[in-house]
Amino acid sequence: MLLSLQRPILLKIQHQFVVMLLACQALYSQDLTVIFEKGNAAYNDGNFEAAISQYEAILEAGHHSAALYFNLGNAYYRLNNIAESIFYFEKAKQLDPKNEDILLNSSFANNMTIDAIEALPKSQLAVFEDMVFQFFGVHSWAILLVLLSWLVFFLFLGYLFNHSPEVKRRFFAASVLLFVVLLAGFSFVYVNDKQIQNTEYAILFSKQINIRTEPNDRADVEFVLHEGTKVVLLDRLDEWQKIRIANGSMGWTKNAELRLLNHAYTEK
Repeated sequence: MLLSLQRPILLKIQHQFVVMLLACQALYSQDLTVIFEKGNAAYNDGNFEAAISQYEAILEAGHHSAALYFNLGNAYYRLNNIAESIFYFEKAKQLDPKNEDILLNSSFANNMTIDAIEALPKSQLAVFEDMVFQFFGVHSWAILLVLLSWLVFFLFLGYLFNHSPEVKRRFFAASVLLFVVLLAGFSFVYVNDKQIQNTEYAILFSKQINIRTEPNDRADVEFVLHEGTKVVLLDRLDEWQKIRIANGSMGWTKNAELRLLNHAYTEK
């Protein structure tokens, strides 16, 4: 199953220069859509290499979407290139974390890896934070915080310009309460967003690597990892990389081929 590439909806604007810019953007978007549809046609014909070539041409043009990453993941999966498949499914999940098709196909790809790593159970607080943050998303939280700030502003105006002492107290109490909620919400979003940005997730593309206790060739080997495993990159020291896997185990590996999920396509 493939996902479709959505076309942008353009608004009518009278200003001639802006209209020309939007027209150019529309033509550019249509060209990319044609390429995308060619990729889908190649995929449906079983020509997965050609489909990948079309999809990657769109990426090189600077266009990124969950549908594009999802279809790339499917094409690489059909070619039994599991590491590439997992990488693009993970990229798709970053943009559309609730999409059931993406989650299902991602699980199929992960089941093809050699390493069966069981993730550490999360605390109830961590589960609640993930649920709240994923339910709204960054953009929804931003809109909610802006609305709250305006509400606090109007409540404070009501406190300033109302002449009744009782009503002034109510306005003041409500504005203070909502201001505290606003600060708490902003802190929650900021901390979670920074944590996501600062966590360097990567997919391992090396066929097999040894994970050692120290960044030293003579150090003991803690465990072995194989291609397609998702890791967190913790530190770098010359040719050594410190990583952590889902079960909490960590160690150092030398010259591992890791592709960061946080980076753009051109930085792989």
